[in-house]
Amino acid sequence: MNEGDDGARQVTRAKRADARRNAATLLDAAAAVFVASGVDAPVRDIAAEAGVGIGTIYRHYPTRADLIIAVYRHQVEACAEAAPTLLATSATPHAALAQWINLFVDFLVTKHGLAAVLRSDSAGFETLHAYFLDRLVPVCTQLLDAAAGAGEIRPDVGAYELMRGVGNLCVGAENDENYDARRLAQLLVIGLAAPRPASP
Repeated sequence: MNEGDDGARQVTRAKRADARRNAATLLDAAAAVFVASGVDAPVRDIAAEAGVGIGTIYRHYPTRADLIIAVYRHQVEACAEAAPTLLATSATPHAALAQWINLFVDFLVTKHGLAAVLRSDSAGFETLHAYFLDRLVPVCTQLLDAAAGAGEIRPDVGAYELMRGVGNLCVGAENDENYDARRLAQLLVIGLAAPRPASP
């Protein structure tokens, strides 16, 4: 291998890393605007939030549906990838689970608005929903197993039922500023605590 080829590969890797960071920044900005203003928010608002030109958005996502699907998938991946880091850095597995549920709530509040648009293409929506379950149910299971293994929560809670429960708590949250879905979800997580043995 000559040094020129090696240098070219390093430049290519750096460009790809920059492209991934730029895409993540754009999609985070779109998600924030969707939460604040709905999925019909002007593209110029998303561009301003991301610090890019409108043309950049249209170049990567020619239609609003393309952007919505990209935001959905980006948030699913962010939720999935956060779990191992939280388990490694949190004081306890139960604390990691609680922090992950906060991220999941943030995603769901955005997701409800996205889902309303995506249902117009029922086949596409079903594919994305399957992707959502395939990525996040195993992640939630990992967090629950770690917390149960540490004796912090009861062992009979399934990831799917917990996610459905949190999802139900989030319904309508994006339309009611007086409703705190995060707080109720955290009360649910607290309620998972393993029962303490009775005093002798």
